[in-house]
Amino acid sequence: MKRLEQVAWQEFQALSLEEKAPYLSDKNKPLHALIAQQFDRGQLDKLNELTTKIRQLAKSKTGNDYLQSLLSHKRAMLYFTQPSTRTFLSFCSACEILGIRIGEVRNTATSSEFKGESQEDSVRTFSSYFDLIIMRSQMGGLAERMAWVLSNTTRPVPIINAGSGKDQHPTQALLDIYTLQRSFENRGGIDHKSIVFVGDLRRGRTVRSLSALLTHYTGVKQYFVAPDALQISTDITTELDAAGVQWETSHSMSELLPEADALYVTRVQDEWDAEQGESSQIDISEYCFTRDHLDLLKPDGIIMHPFPRRTEISHDVDSDPRAMYWRQMRNGMWVRSALIASLFGLREQLMNYPTESA
Repeated sequence: MKRLEQVAWQEFQALSLEEKAPYLSDKNKPLHALIAQQFDRGQLDKLNELTTKIRQLAKSKTGNDYLQSLLSHKRAMLYFTQPSTRTFLSFCSACEILGIRIGEVRNTATSSEFKGESQEDSVRTFSSYFDLIIMRSQMGGLAERMAWVLSNTTRPVPIINAGSGKDQHPTQALLDIYTLQRSFENRGGIDHKSIVFVGDLRRGRTVRSLSALLTHYTGVKQYFVAPDALQISTDITTELDAAGVQWETSHSMSELLPEADALYVTRVQDEWDAEQGESSQIDISEYCFTRDHLDLLKPDGIIMHPFPRRTEISHDVDSDPRAMYWRQMRNGMWVRSALIASLFGLREQLMNYPTESA
């Protein structure tokens, strides 16, 4: 087994995402949750099973009481220095489901970083008080760096990457996989489905992470629909080629809608503009899903969105049963609770707990 404390940071940093994966899990459970590439098909299936189990237990007071007893002796720090609503509240709820007490830092102006403290020192301080650190940062790779740092201390607490620069959003991808699996459970699961991604694909970290996880499913074809300036980048398509995945790029959402088992729409990520107003120069009108598009989508197709939403899906689509994005968002709470339970080695205990007792 490869361990983070056995490799120099420069050596680990130079590895590909696939090469980093073995350092982040042991044979039984993840040690950290940092990148989508660390999860294989077996781990995804187990996480989906555990998510459903937790949902079932939470339906009763007895089950809820049991869940909240599991980690009532643990504390989690939510270190969110990039703005967030859904992901932050989703993790808060996930911790509460398992009885974990939480602390938070959401603005570095209220922390010692305002006085010049390094993020490394801040995170090491958090590890003295908390048993889990959940991080969201505008800085790509920061969660990986902090996981390496803590692995080389006397208190190597697990880290969850809740969004890292433009690069990764692994827990969003995990909840997306769960949503896809649940949506297609009567249609053979995710295998052999066509997934159409639309919007800002170059800078959308949710797309990057989900695209990587979908490579573990048989016969999935991925379509990327965007204007040239926002089209998926070659690092992703190179990864797809290496995995033998079929993929296409396109400028036309309407032409591909009849092919879509799932349509995954994203907003323009203008927070990453190199110059203010840069994204506003790009015409995205052809990439907005309206009620008029519903007739082009399969009767059993689904529509997904990681949120927040602007105009890329009109609100009059929300009432269509194929609009899955509100359920998708709620799934995040359950998937993240299952991930946290897995990090603390509770999967088998939970899976063996009789649901009927709850």
